[in-house]
Amino acid sequence: MDHSWRRYCEARVGSCRFLPYSGEMMQNQEGAESDTPRAIVADGSSETPKSSKIEEPSTIRSVLSTIGILLLAPLIAVVLTLYVFQSYQVDGPSMESTLQNNDRLIVWKLPRTWARITGNQYVPKRGDIIILNESGLSSFGSTEDTKQLVKRVIGLPGDKIVIENNVLTVYNSDFPNGFQPDTTLPYGKNGAIPPTSNKLSIELKDNELFVCGDNRPQSLDSRTFGPITTDQVVGKLVARILPLNNVEKF
Repeated sequence: MDHSWRRYCEARVGSCRFLPYSGEMMQNQEGAESDTPRAIVADGSSETPKSSKIEEPSTIRSVLSTIGILLLAPLIAVVLTLYVFQSYQVDGPSMESTLQNNDRLIVWKLPRTWARITGNQYVPKRGDIIILNESGLSSFGSTEDTKQLVKRVIGLPGDKIVIENNVLTVYNSDFPNGFQPDTTLPYGKNGAIPPTSNKLSIELKDNELFVCGDNRPQSLDSRTFGPITTDQVVGKLVARILPLNNVEKF
């Protein structure tokens, strides 16, 4: 076999060797060495540099993400306002001295929303302050025919409400002899509720509530427009957030 010889010197040890190789091998090695760049490292050896790839953020993806956030934010705000909670401002003196004109309130709607989802009626507790929808108010002297009112729940479904001699009395199966919520419940202690004018006797249906303003002489309420239905309830007052010096949880 015909062999060629190449003299090869190794600088590290100072020795010389003769290595056999074929012309074809030489050509392949030279081609490989010429095609592949090598880098000299600190110890004198060489290595092939690794290719690096720089990943840039996608501009389109970033723009679409920003647009999605901008579209979702107002949608979430609308859903929360319609079904979870909402801010209201008191307009008028009918709930004084519990609430003052221009007080800013937070009304909790979620229990009413859940009741509608499950097909049940939402019945607040006696003494709760609620926001309700009422129409036909212009016939009672109101400047607006339909308004959202803030009132206190006095009578629950099945109760009998009697107002006589400026005293409001509630009769039901638990209190067959009646009781006066304006003096026995926490909201009415210390004479906070003024005498209740009008004279009436009414029995509430299974879906009706009797509501009144705490400032009875200046309140348009169930004494005038009659009981409301449970589906008129918007939500329950949970907090007053303004003015800051009168923040209160209800």
